[in-house]
This record gives sequence, C-alpha cells and structure tokens, in this order.
Amino acid sequence: MEHELYWDATYAIARALMQQHPNLSPEDVGLEELTDLVIKLPGFADDEALVNEQILLDIIKVWYEEETE
Repeated sequence: MEHELYWDATYAIARALMQQHPNLSPEDVGLEELTDLVIKLPGFADDEALVNEQILLDIIKVWYEEETE
C-alpha cells in the first residue's frame, strides 16, 4: 500500500513527481500545473484547498535539488 501524501510532505511529493514524471523538469512547471500534478499523484490525500504558494515553491525547490544531485 502506498503512503498517503499531504501538502507538508514536500520531499515525498518531490520524489513522487520525479517517479511519475521522469521527463518533466521543475524549471518547466508553473505553480498551477504543479498543483494539478500533485493532486493527481497516487496516494495524495490532502485537501487541495490547503495549498499555498510557499508550499508549491518548497516542492519545486526540493524537486530541483533532488534532480540536480
């Protein structure tokens, strides 16, 4: 069973995005598109209304850092 994902799990979300969208770069994703991608992730269980710009920017930052390691 997959772990449930919530907005505050930025590392887990970033890793899931990398697995689900290996050809997508965080540099090419806007905040609106990112919101949509996260909500569609398997195991995402949070209220989509709870997201804010800072959470999305944190996800992009972690995603970028993981991708460039």
